Amino acid sequence: MGLGPEVRRRSALEVFLVFLGLGLSSFGGPVAHLGYYREALVQRRQWLSDQQYGQIVALCQFLPGPSSSQVGQAIGLVRAGLPGLFGAWLGFTLPSAIIMIGLAVALGTAGPEALTGAGWLHGLKLAAVAVVAQAVINMARSLAPDWQRALIVVAATAVALVWAHPLGQVSALIIGGLLAFVLPMQAQATATAGGLEIPLGRRTANISLLLFFGALGGLPLLAALFPGGLTGLIDGVFRAGSLVFGG
Repeated sequence: MGLGPEVRRRSALEVFLVFLGLGLSSFGGPVAHLGYYREALVQRRQWLSDQQYGQIVALCQFLPGPSSSQVGQAIGLVRAGLPGLFGAWLGFTLPSAIIMIGLAVALGTAGPEALTGAGWLHGLKLAAVAVVAQAVINMARSLAPDWQRALIVVAATAVALVWAHPLGQVSALIIGGLLAFVLPMQAQATATAGGLEIPLGRRTANISLLLFFGALGGLPLLAALFPGGLTGLIDGVFRAGSLVFGG
């Protein structure tokens, strides 16, 4: 993917501004975010096809970490390389970080009773249900248009609901993959259409994997050597992000 420096800088800025707009206007959890991404980046701007978007979503659901953040970063990576990845991450996360800091300061002043039985908070929860439901319905129309893929969705949902455990999530993903091999070939048609071109070399990928496993093993040691404070917090958050799957 031969992007020149000037084009890449301009593309990375474009990615940052688009994701900043999404960060300011996207409500709900990861599933809702995936719906917003599809409407803004696939349907409206046509940065990638439905098939390519489906591939990214499937991969990020299978990898450890928050899926919607990973999907956004992957789209930024495909669009503008590593600068686009960091632009997507910063643009989408920055509004939430600023708002959360502001709320923390305000609630620290008002006291915890401000959240106890708060009607406005209950209203936000109800609104979030509608947002997530709309995202799920819109994605189902494009990613599960036939009975084969609908069957995979139903089977994975049943496993995840019956076995409410992290292993249940992993099992649902494995069962979905097995069904994709067993069911007729038309159920796999979109898997090979519109392949993705990732502008990264093998060296960068290997370094990233080494950093991931090095931090996963090294941070607990640092937390044990320097208990409490920032080191323990970083270790806990990093391990949580490394061991959670999906949204």
